[in-house]
Amino acid sequence: MKIFIYLLITLSIAVIIYNVTVLNFQDLLGEDSAIALIGIICAICVIVLLSILLTSKAIENKVKNKN
Repeated sequence: MKIFIYLLITLSIAVIIYNVTVLNFQDLLGEDSAIALIGIICAICVIVLLSILLTSKAIENKVKNKN
């Protein structure tokens, strides 16, 4: 599962990089730029949630091994 999570994080970073290239910095609230901003925000949320999942799994493993 750890490899799958890292794969998803890598894909999220790729989505962020792609969406940054789509952004029009002159008109950030334009149609294409707004969709790209939403994609960037969603990808950042995915990275945060998967990082929390990795941390909780690490804590769970430490608690199991301690008992």
